[in-house]
Amino acid sequence: MKTCGIIGGTGYTAGELIRIILNHPHLDLKFVYSHSAPGESVAKHHEDLFHVDMLMSGEIEECDVLFLCLGHGLSKAFLENHAIGNETLIVDLSNDYRMDPNWDYGLPELGDKYGLKIANPGCFATAIQLALIPLLKAKLITSDIHVTGVTGSTGAGKKMNETSHFSWRNNNISIYKLFSHQHLQEIYQTANKLVSDFDQAIQFVPMRGSFSRGILVSMYTDFNGNQEEALKLYQDEYQNAPFVHVGDEEIHLKQVVNTNYNCLSVQVIEGKIHVTSIIDNLLKGASGQAVQNVNQFFGWNQKAGLNLKANIF
Repeated sequence: MKTCGIIGGTGYTAGELIRIILNHPHLDLKFVYSHSAPGESVAKHHEDLFHVDMLMSGEIEECDVLFLCLGHGLSKAFLENHAIGNETLIVDLSNDYRMDPNWDYGLPELGDKYGLKIANPGCFATAIQLALIPLLKAKLITSDIHVTGVTGSTGAGKKMNETSHFSWRNNNISIYKLFSHQHLQEIYQTANKLVSDFDQAIQFVPMRGSFSRGILVSMYTDFNGNQEEALKLYQDEYQNAPFVHVGDEEIHLKQVVNTNYNCLSVQVIEGKIHVTSIIDNLLKGASGQAVQNVNQFFGWNQKAGLNLKANIF
């Protein structure tokens, strides 16, 4: 067993991590740290964990694995002000280190080996990159890439703001950060890693959806091939990826919500390849992927602790 701790225990990603770790065969949750709620019960902040008899800690203890579930911009400040053991694996779920060459970018499907510092990818970045990787590796992208993605309200975090308020979000949809979403940086980073002279534009239109969790991405670009070739390209690329399912059938969010799976639907129509990519933003887009990265680091089965079923009804 490896001991682990969570820094920033009151948010959505921390709650999902606690749920996963409690059922993980190789991880033992040693502490959940919160500077704002020390001494308060975990259940007070995560009502679905009412059965967990554990208090938020105001102290940081030594452990084998440390998950940083802090807001964007706060992980770097935390590590600058706290000494963490040199043998501790750190997984950061914020965007603080995704572009830092001293940290390993933790998208397991890229097949990279990790050091002790892993930067967990963003949720939109995960869904979009999984749709792009086969085309990038085969050097088949010859024109701009058009992407539209819609995310649930949990993608905005637990802290209330106007556009995550029920009265605003319910029966509503809107575009935000048009062509300028922060996750584009890490997508371009991966594209340039796989294709050194990559120079196509990724035109990304992110949208807020009227639901709690999940991401659906619609991506298309020019493609000089047929349906069978495209489907084989994706199936071959992900044949050993336990959390990626490839097909050509229509897919919908309820197939992956509450799981660590990514489903891809690949279709070729009139010289265009269209890929639909769906994930749960809190799991494959955050906490589930963080645990998958830990599993990969230690050489465990990637599915350890992540055998979660979707809630269709």
